[in-house]
Amino acid sequence: MGAKKFYIETLGCAMNVRDSEHMVAELTQKEGYEPTDTLEEADLILINTCSVREKPVHKLFSEIGVFNKRKKEGAKIGVCGCTASHLGEEIIRRAPFVDFVLGARNVSKITQVLHKPKAVEVDIDYDESQYAFGEFRASPYKAYVNISIGCDKQCTFCIVPHTRGEEISIPAELIVREAKRAAESGAKEIFLLGQNVNNYGRRFSGEHPKTTFTDLLKMVSEIEAVERIRFTSPHPLHMDDAFLEEFARNPKICKSMHMPLQSGSTRILKAMKRGYTKEWFLERAAKLREMVPGVSISTDIIVAFPGETEEDFEDTMDVLEKVRFEQLFSFKYSPRPLTPAQHYENRVPDDIGSARLKRLQERHGEILDELKAKRVGEVHRVYFEELRPGGMVAGRTDNNMLVSVEGSEELLGRTLSVEITEAGRTAHRGRVVA
Repeated sequence: MGAKKFYIETLGCAMNVRDSEHMVAELTQKEGYEPTDTLEEADLILINTCSVREKPVHKLFSEIGVFNKRKKEGAKIGVCGCTASHLGEEIIRRAPFVDFVLGARNVSKITQVLHKPKAVEVDIDYDESQYAFGEFRASPYKAYVNISIGCDKQCTFCIVPHTRGEEISIPAELIVREAKRAAESGAKEIFLLGQNVNNYGRRFSGEHPKTTFTDLLKMVSEIEAVERIRFTSPHPLHMDDAFLEEFARNPKICKSMHMPLQSGSTRILKAMKRGYTKEWFLERAAKLREMVPGVSISTDIIVAFPGETEEDFEDTMDVLEKVRFEQLFSFKYSPRPLTPAQHYENRVPDDIGSARLKRLQERHGEILDELKAKRVGEVHRVYFEELRPGGMVAGRTDNNMLVSVEGSEELLGRTLSVEITEAGRTAHRGRVVA
């Protein structure tokens, strides 16, 4: 009889990707499971869920219903992640064929719930900040490293504090040790993860030296085998001068910054409880552009938040024009359970919200077309980490542009100079020049 097999589907953010990697490590090293890409041969099926927006939650129950029909006899189904955290026992009530529910703050309990019929572990106060997970990474070239768990922000639209609990920073020595191990095993790029990475050090679960995110960046960059450092997501409120100066001067820190705007209207930002103004955001973005020529700035924007007027939306469009984001993740507001905004009145009519989102995305597409026209002929250093169909290899520039070149696996894990030969809105083609 062969080893037991598991199938895992991961939805949502990079933190979910890292949570899935942790579950894989626990299952393979402690339970003897092997991964499979074929759902029908799996003895265990896991879906690691996201609850940031409404649509994925609605899709969850139809998806696990499909899994139940396709799974082999006796296979277990587990629902994990943020939706598991906020729905808990309701998942098993609505889908009795689900064998266990495991919340986003309870990943280390995966080997326990496997053996408890109808287990529901969704304690958002559970502290995993010093749990020693086994080593597993989906990519040998890039290592995701959690630096904190949970979120202390009270943004009125966001469910994350109710699914991942209060913010706790992971001790710096554990982060550095994990980054060092990953780099020594071949991962030249370290990707630091947290809900608000630049709020790092606000709270530890025990006594630890005061350490800021800027301090942590310096510590990780001192690891000789680390060539590149990325992170997500910083909060605009905590982008102080010391942080921006370290970002600008440290050659190991990749020159791309995610700055979640959410709205360009100071009035709406106040209703969202974001803690900053339109003017603060614009000043920080301008300073960043000035300090780091060639930096790319990405953002998140929600349109049609309750009470958003046409004037508020024009403020958002104004920020788009002034910052000219290289990447934009934009959504129409969707009410989430357990959030204050769920109960706000003055809802923006659906058709108006859709029209605003369309206008925002179309204008951003035009900006990308203007930017891409200047890309052809540029030479960038590209770190190759992924094989693509058609004999192509893909990687990212220092400022996070996705670039593909003709080649094979001998390019993987290497950083080479590439001339851009064809530029697109989100991905480019090039040729290796050195």
